[in-house]
Amino acid sequence: MKKEFAVIGLGRFGGSICRALSDEGMEVMAIDMDEDKVNEFATVASHAVVGDTTDEAVLKSLGIRNFDHVIVAIGDNIQASILTTLILKELGVKHITVKAQNDYHEKVLSKIGADRIVHPERDMGKRIATNLISNNVLDYLELSDEHSIVEIVANGKLAGNSLIDLDIRARYGINIVAIKRGREVIVSPQATELIEKGDILIVIGGDTDINRFEKKVLENS
Repeated sequence: MKKEFAVIGLGRFGGSICRALSDEGMEVMAIDMDEDKVNEFATVASHAVVGDTTDEAVLKSLGIRNFDHVIVAIGDNIQASILTTLILKELGVKHITVKAQNDYHEKVLSKIGADRIVHPERDMGKRIATNLISNNVLDYLELSDEHSIVEIVANGKLAGNSLIDLDIRARYGINIVAIKRGREVIVSPQATELIEKGDILIVIGGDTDINRFEKKVLENS
């Protein structure tokens, strides 16, 4: 079954989510107070509506509580973001993701019950910085303040070794959960799987452990 999403706020962040969900064939209602933005997404989303989401009556009229997931992507108006989130919670929306502008905004959103809070600019900044610092790290996804998933390119030091030979879990406390080899993706690779140079290792673990692995094994490749 297709999930139904509502995206409130059609700036760069909300707009990109709206397009991505629509491209995946999801039912998406796009909502914004700016008529020009709504018109822009009229042919992208399943429905595009001009509306003030700080008005409970407006949200009720849109049947917002029937959506599986509502994304609050309101830009600079923190008050509108908080009030919209609060009303969504009171109306019983199943799952709410909200874009936070800063740490204070995040604290308030957390207190009023937002299910997921994202900092797209901060998170993207961390990903770019990580990629700039390391030649081996292709991508980075923060799971928490201390744990991440990273894509690491296997160099000559790793090539020809099996996972059991390297014993990465015992030595570094991290796990290789998948290997991308060209178009092939090996999920939960066997301990006997030989690593080839250029393989992309999907690694999960603590940030300090991943950094230790990278410095000891991957540097000076």
